[in-house]
Amino acid sequence: MTYAAITGWGKCMPPSVLTNADLATFMETDDEWITSRTGIRERRVSHVPTTGLAHVAAARALACAGLEAKDVDLIVLGSCSYDEQVPNSASGVQALLGAGNAAAMDVNTACTSFLYGLSSANAMIRTGVVRNAVVIGVEVISPFMDWGNRNVAVLFGDGAAAVVLQATEERTGLLSEKLGCYADARHILRVRGMGAAYANRGIPVGVTSWDFDGQEIFKRAVHGMTEASQAALGRAGLAIGDIDLVVPHQANQRIIDFVGKRIGADPANVFLTVSRYGNMSAATVPVALVDAIEEGRVKPGAKILTPAFGGGLTYCAHVIQWGGRSAPLGTTTVDLPPCEKSALEMVRDIIAVKGRAGDATAALAAPLVA
Repeated sequence: MTYAAITGWGKCMPPSVLTNADLATFMETDDEWITSRTGIRERRVSHVPTTGLAHVAAARALACAGLEAKDVDLIVLGSCSYDEQVPNSASGVQALLGAGNAAAMDVNTACTSFLYGLSSANAMIRTGVVRNAVVIGVEVISPFMDWGNRNVAVLFGDGAAAVVLQATEERTGLLSEKLGCYADARHILRVRGMGAAYANRGIPVGVTSWDFDGQEIFKRAVHGMTEASQAALGRAGLAIGDIDLVVPHQANQRIIDFVGKRIGADPANVFLTVSRYGNMSAATVPVALVDAIEEGRVKPGAKILTPAFGGGLTYCAHVIQWGGRSAPLGTTTVDLPPCEKSALEMVRDIIAVKGRAGDATAALAAPLVA
């Protein structure tokens, strides 16, 4: 039987850090208000577009796996902040890598996009469609953020990470998953202004208004991540005590704590990045996974659980059997260009551009879709 082992991993974090103190310079908030509600202390702001972050993360993952770009069969890019609708962002990464033999596709299930992409690539490898794949989770949300809305502006950040999957006969890689969606609640997390429903309505590109029902999102997230975790564990024939590390979606410290309690996870085995990165949507789980590997938390043969939720409201959980290696086979010199501005300067520039665009909130009030 064919499995899809994770043989390479890499992340790309923008160097510019936006702290809670920075946010307090242009909105009514402070560090105590943010950390007490979310656990977030800082997040990153990117000076390059989505494909720029994704390219570096993918190049590092390929070097880690000892694989050349020409050998890649498939690139799956998970995101909800594409550079363009057409062409897709995965093709941009293919071009930057020089992976001319690879198929390329985007997946958008919001914060679960990387994990849905992992399921897609895993299925293609296990059924023989491809032999290897690069799966990327990446977001550059800062240009689309509604920086006047404190409820969302304090939560999100930019980042990217990638893994390489390769066919193997060993029982390793993705053992089981549970994917789901609460479509009846899709309206409680909506970014107005992005998409064809808002075209030709006098709304400048990048001007958004966010619907965010925090209490309902909290309840659905906890329920979905718990249910998916239990289902994925059951399908793998495992109990939570068999799991060596839980790497959850890092949207909010309280959500993570509640899910951990519901599934019976030892808090010491729940890996956290929320305080230093915030919610990077599709990039959150893969970045946390790479951090865990780099910090020595993922040992050869480890079993990992990755519950997550996102807009839609999608939810999922994956059980991963780690292979026999937690050290990279190689490195790369591919890196981001220098950043000349601080995160706060870049955010102020975004706010200024949107301010000059005028008031588009009236055009955003009634979307054309349910």
